[in-house]
Amino acid sequence: MRLATIRTQVGTRAVRMDPDRAVETGDADVGALLRREQWRDRAEAAAGPTHELGELDYAPLVPAPEKIICVGLNYRDHIEETGRTPPEYPTLFAKFPPTLVGAHDDVWLPSVSESVDWEAELAVIIGAPARHLAAGEASGAIAGYSVLNDVSVRDYQNRTMQWLQGKMFEATTPLGPALVTPDELVEDGGRLSAEISCELDGEVVQRSDTNQLVFDAAALIAYISEIVTLKPGDVIATGTPGGVGHVRKPPRFLTEGTVLTTRIAGVGECRNVCRRSKPA
Repeated sequence: MRLATIRTQVGTRAVRMDPDRAVETGDADVGALLRREQWRDRAEAAAGPTHELGELDYAPLVPAPEKIICVGLNYRDHIEETGRTPPEYPTLFAKFPPTLVGAHDDVWLPSVSESVDWEAELAVIIGAPARHLAAGEASGAIAGYSVLNDVSVRDYQNRTMQWLQGKMFEATTPLGPALVTPDELVEDGGRLSAEISCELDGEVVQRSDTNQLVFDAAALIAYISEIVTLKPGDVIATGTPGGVGHVRKPPRFLTEGTVLTTRIAGVGECRNVCRRSKPA
């Protein structure tokens, strides 16, 4: 099953994505739907107003998650290109809801930086409360997967040892277009296996496979649930593969007008045009 949040003339609406149409579930967005205990049954039975697929205006998949927890240094090829060693524990940081944009919205490059980088990522969307879960239980908390780009302002990120200030700029982080439930995707020994890539104006700058994650979705949920209760609609951004701009020689960054395409096979694609923010 595929779910999305779309913009309509009367506000955002959660929809089930069928092959030929999108059907409203009666909820304001996917986050509101997931907070219902029987959200899957509700989505499967949805028979609300319908929309043509080619006319959908995607909002961020979960417009206002309580938590957006991100993971750094979690692909083996990215760890190698940064010259580091695989971490013993996940490297965690956060984003906030104002960073999110829809799958086809503009990404806004802040006027204070010329060092804005791309990071294609698999997003895990939580579908059930998770606290102190073992790894073997954690997959049951996954509602589905989506596509995210952790667009990062590198000069701000590297001003201190804490990364947050480079990750929280507003309207920088595409999330969507849809949530895809695990039963629709291919797993390899319990791990999701799907090609992940990022393109700039059609040029591939990142290409890997989600099975290269050091800590997979279940391991991340189990670890994070030791620290805080994960709730339906929360988002985990699982990390980016090799090929980011700041480690290139010379470094390369996003510029005005660049078309940023983030794709995960079987999950979906975000296609966003980069725009330069005007100074306040």
